[in-house]
Amino acid sequence: MPAQKDRWFPSFSFLLFCASFIPMLGSTSLLQELSPQEYFSSLQAGRASLAYFSHNVSPGAQPFLEQIENSVEALQDYGISVVKVNCPKEDVSRYCGKENALRKAYLFRGNMLIREFPTDALFDVNSIVANVLFALLFNEVKYVETLTDLQNIENALKGRSNMVFVYVPATGTAEHRAVMEVAFVYGTVHQFVLTTEATLLKDTGSDEPDASSARLLFCHCQQATDVAQPCRKTPLEQDLTVLNIHRHLKLMGAPLVTEVAEDPEKVSTVHLQLGLPLVFILSQKETYEADRRTAEFLAWQLLGKAGVALLSRDLVDLNVLLRSNVALKTPDEGVPIKYLVLEDTDEVITLVEDKSKVEQIQEDEDEEDEDEKENDNQDVQDDQVVEAVSRDKKRELPLEQILTLTEETFHSAMLKAAQTVVLFYASWEAVSLAVLQSYTEVADHLKGVQGVLLSRVNCWDWPGVCTTENVTQFPTIKIYKRGEQPLMYNGMLGTEELTSFIMLSRVSCPLKLMTIDEAEGYLRGELPTELSSYHHASVLGVFSTAMSKAREAFIEAGSILSGHVTMGMYFEDDALAFHFFRSRKYAVSPPALLLARSGDRSVEGIALSKESAQDIVQMIRYRLLDTFPEITVQNLPHYLQLRKPFLILFSDGDIGQLESKEMLKLAKGIPQQVFIPCWLNLKNTPVGHGVLKAYFATVPSLPVLVWVNLHAGGQVFKFPSEQSVTETNILSWLEKLKAGLEIPSSTLSEEDWKPPLPAYNFLQMMDTTAPEFTLRASYRHGDGQEQQQPEGSEEKATVREETPEEAGVKAEKVQSPGRDLRGTAPRLAGREKQAKRHSEL
Repeated sequence: MPAQKDRWFPSFSFLLFCASFIPMLGSTSLLQELSPQEYFSSLQAGRASLAYFSHNVSPGAQPFLEQIENSVEALQDYGISVVKVNCPKEDVSRYCGKENALRKAYLFRGNMLIREFPTDALFDVNSIVANVLFALLFNEVKYVETLTDLQNIENALKGRSNMVFVYVPATGTAEHRAVMEVAFVYGTVHQFVLTTEATLLKDTGSDEPDASSARLLFCHCQQATDVAQPCRKTPLEQDLTVLNIHRHLKLMGAPLVTEVAEDPEKVSTVHLQLGLPLVFILSQKETYEADRRTAEFLAWQLLGKAGVALLSRDLVDLNVLLRSNVALKTPDEGVPIKYLVLEDTDEVITLVEDKSKVEQIQEDEDEEDEDEKENDNQDVQDDQVVEAVSRDKKRELPLEQILTLTEETFHSAMLKAAQTVVLFYASWEAVSLAVLQSYTEVADHLKGVQGVLLSRVNCWDWPGVCTTENVTQFPTIKIYKRGEQPLMYNGMLGTEELTSFIMLSRVSCPLKLMTIDEAEGYLRGELPTELSSYHHASVLGVFSTAMSKAREAFIEAGSILSGHVTMGMYFEDDALAFHFFRSRKYAVSPPALLLARSGDRSVEGIALSKESAQDIVQMIRYRLLDTFPEITVQNLPHYLQLRKPFLILFSDGDIGQLESKEMLKLAKGIPQQVFIPCWLNLKNTPVGHGVLKAYFATVPSLPVLVWVNLHAGGQVFKFPSEQSVTETNILSWLEKLKAGLEIPSSTLSEEDWKPPLPAYNFLQMMDTTAPEFTLRASYRHGDGQEQQQPEGSEEKATVREETPEEAGVKAEKVQSPGRDLRGTAPRLAGREKQAKRHSEL
């Protein structure tokens, strides 16, 4: 009901306004006739009055008196009285004595004369009301004749107030009156500036102004905090009437973007109340900042034509397609909100200006949906990454904290920070786009960390940089340190793993320790506080000065493992030190490794029998693995590299204390590297459901213990469900497996796990000259700065300079550049058809 009242309020105000202009039938004349003495004695301080002095009414003055009488009611609405002063014949005072004085009308405030008006300037009601209000509002409405005067007023208002600039071909017109009547109400809110000089209209930026038509511009000077910054200007595109001007100022005073946290059907804004549509930008928490910028950009384009609201999906449960990114609500009652999928803000503007486009866009989307369904039935997506990116293609990434590098800026950027992380990727490739999302999350985690700079290079735009840096696959992540060889990241591409790698790589690997106290502190995990949450284990190499070969191999191993583990090295010929390491506390003699896990007070001593770097790396990686690990998507590759059978306990949640105790006892009792005892929590790793279905066709009752050797035969054995999970029962069952007395539940296929379609041929695709890729090469930018175009390049000269964010979508969108919905960063998957199969590329 409140929303309905809001919709009726403007209509009711309009009726009252129009009623004020309907003359009262049968009413007597409102024009007062007084003697000079009566008139001057009736003047009140602060009250304005318009007076016409006359001895007798000549036939020539009769039309003027008729217009004066017609304007009485209009001026009374503003507290201005209109009086005809009848002068006696013998009166020779200032206002009655001279003949030329009788050809003027006088405006008083109290007993002070404000302005004299020639009667020929007050030729109708509009001119009377306009000129009288113009004289009274001399502070609220400034008149300017030169551009300098206009700029001085504009500069004085910047950062303080807004300005309403009006051009009228002549004063005293209906448009002039409308402006004055609105200024009477809004004069204390905005500064009004009036001119009759057509040249000023052109100087304000109007294209080919029509000097015969009045114009009004709302100048947003309050937002211009710098004198050099121009005021944005929003023109009134309707005729200058009181209602149109009032409506325009109401819209200019409304919030630029309205944030909505309720059902859009219940939302009512000033735009809807004034008969304009409301555009919703559908946002989510991860892309809020970019969506907010896009909404503000769009709101400026639609100012005065439609409202813009930012609607968070996280706060409102919308029963609409996830890919929908725009909603349109019209002021018409009973018309449902339209949810649409649009590419950029140009489409939104077109949608507002041409209502017929709504139905056309929805028809195109329906056809597109049908085509996608047919394609899905005919073939499969390349892989799950491509499919996931395709589903999330409308999502916008916040890339503000990641520096964009080009051929010109790459080498200089390597000198900006002690540690520069570079993501080499291809903007059209699915895995690159998925990793770019994780990369933005890493940037958010490392925000404020001193000495770390995150950057990116789009190898599709800058192949020369990627070739020079020996990038042979996408995506590739390298860390550059001053004076050192770049360090390549080969781990999981998730946010947590990559963040940990970047932070741990800041520490020298290995870290040289000079005293026993330093070595002891290192094994206790005494590292900088910012590394505490990323530190899981410490490896200390102990050598004598004579063990140069083993020491060099350990240093080389440190360079390989840098970022994955913290490594320290102690080498001295101090007899006391060697006795310390040989003591019962560590029981090792150089060369040896000491392994300390965070949270575990015990230190494991490992004799170093092999002195090659690869052997040391393999030994450290194996020793860092948990004794009885929980298998996850992230750590599975580490255990698969061991090429050993798996003894997996599948559970729907945490395993019981009894099973955990027995499995841990079994894991500690078996010889090293015979098989891998582990467990998998289906709640933490839902993909386990699919694994069990591949093993048994249906998911068995849980918990279930399974033996599988993926690297030899692929046979799957299920531990008898009637037996309890104890170390004794498991060892007995494993003996039967070894003797061939158990029948496998299933045998996995020996077929290699390959992608369903061939891999991309990157070099061939980059060498192929296609129209869309040729145009893309024309959009080259670095760090938001314009790049100089080669002389004589006609094609490049015709391409509009754009921001780096716009360049991310130009390969797919060869048309007039708009602004991407969901902010200014490249969309995750570009356009609708980006996620094509290889055969279609």
